[in-house]
Amino acid sequence: MSFYINNNNPNRPGPINSSALNNICERVLIEANKVFDACINRDTITGAVVTLSDFTPASPAEPLTYVSAQSDPTNPATISNVTIDRIESRPNYANVSATISIPITVSYIDANRVPGTATGTITVDRSAVLFVPQVALSPVEVKAVAAVSSDIGTISGSTATITYCIQTILKIVSEVDILVPSFGYPVLPPCQMPNPAQTECPGFFELPIYPTAQRNG
Repeated sequence: MSFYINNNNPNRPGPINSSALNNICERVLIEANKVFDACINRDTITGAVVTLSDFTPASPAEPLTYVSAQSDPTNPATISNVTIDRIESRPNYANVSATISIPITVSYIDANRVPGTATGTITVDRSAVLFVPQVALSPVEVKAVAAVSSDIGTISGSTATITYCIQTILKIVSEVDILVPSFGYPVLPPCQMPNPAQTECPGFFELPIYPTAQRNG
């Protein structure tokens, strides 16, 4: 089983109703990135020029026929040139601007009808008015998330000219300690195995899964 397969134990993640609140057993201090503000921007860019590298397979036969370009969630965007310009009439708000660089993978078919890929980077400038907390010991950061998708473009040599859709998210975050209500630790169910093992290890699993602490008073 798992948390969600054939598991009726109440100490598991999932929806709750009002009566379940009676089972809150402690206040837990967690370290987390608190998001103070965020906004999303969607746009279409036409005629963007992207320098390509890392052709796979190497030395494709030209001309190359453009197929598509996509960002990769496992290779996230990076942010630079961050500026936080506070608004004098609204001291808790600021004009936030940054440069966002998004790695993309471009797919093509070469002159011999062999499919291939190359890599490039989309760079955009973004700005927005966002809530920015006042200065504290815990620093505030600007973070960005971005995604790119394209199915219109051409390739000439190591340069692609593309039209792409882009979605960017700017966030104002800070790593903080937060006190939250808790139901305690979950009860971990045994895994549902396609071919369950029969081996037992008596005495080996005596340690608790999670640490516990006895409070004095």
